[in-house]
Amino acid sequence: MHLRRAALVFVGLVLLVSGSARAAEVRYFSVPESDHPHDVTPAPDGTVWYTGQQAGVLGQLDPKNGKVERIPLGEGSAPHGVIVGPDGAAWVTDSGLNAILRVDPRTKEVKTWPLPTTRANSSLNTAAFDGEGRIWFTGQRGIYGRLDPATGAMTIWDAPKGVGPYGITATPDGQIYYVSLAGSFLGKVDLENGATTVIEPPTRQAGTRRVWSDSKGRLWISEWNAGNIAMYDPKSASWKTYRLPGDGPHAYAIYVDDKDKVWVSDFGENAILGFDPTSETFQSFPSDHRDAAVRQMAGRAGEVWGAESGTDRLVVIRYGAGDLSN
Repeated sequence: MHLRRAALVFVGLVLLVSGSARAAEVRYFSVPESDHPHDVTPAPDGTVWYTGQQAGVLGQLDPKNGKVERIPLGEGSAPHGVIVGPDGAAWVTDSGLNAILRVDPRTKEVKTWPLPTTRANSSLNTAAFDGEGRIWFTGQRGIYGRLDPATGAMTIWDAPKGVGPYGITATPDGQIYYVSLAGSFLGKVDLENGATTVIEPPTRQAGTRRVWSDSKGRLWISEWNAGNIAMYDPKSASWKTYRLPGDGPHAYAIYVDDKDKVWVSDFGENAILGFDPTSETFQSFPSDHRDAAVRQMAGRAGEVWGAESGTDRLVVIRYGAGDLSN
């Protein structure tokens, strides 16, 4: 394990796109150079995990003092996704090791579940836990899978339309959905037999990249090629689509907060956008550096965290009374 101190930069920043101006705070935390933070997620103890994709480490930032602890994940590691499991541990999809990893938050012990040798180089992307405590994951080479940590049993399926599985999410009732970037579809998984029901979005070749469920079980999707946010409601089997502002939007990461407000990173505008589905208005929080490349976001009450893979920084937007959270 390695301890580093990160530089903190605070910026007070709100840019109005539509609606009334709201107050929020933006703060940046530098991580070691060349970590290339890809995914990020807050931990229960107040720290923040991130995957250091280029360095083969899992980083843990303490926002109180800016210190970063780096946990090496093994030779050849290239971690992509990180989430917090129901056990409070960090769970990592590691494309370099072609394995699912568990990192103990207290001891920092790393446990590894490799994919079968017949599924080498699956280009693992992201993961989510179902209601039974099993972890589901995607691989952009055309697979998705399920691991039962209690037994070690792992099953892999071929994805419809081949290559492309990317973002994945669990609904409040424990159902699993994923999206395919190359296949441009939303998929609902049968939790027992693993079959995928393909749900086609209204925009053809949208480039469905990331997906996040809100508290009602609706699926919010970033459409990379189209520059849209899309929402699918399973109860009514209906879609809504919202175009991002600007001339050339590219929606990458998406996150829905505890108030069901939507956050999306826009590579075209080099910004994180907050979207209020009720008023259908956007707020923009541009990065203070060029080519921030926020590839994933997550959060907790009053905070949205992003990983600026292009600047070796983590960013947090803290918001409160009177802003998008209301």
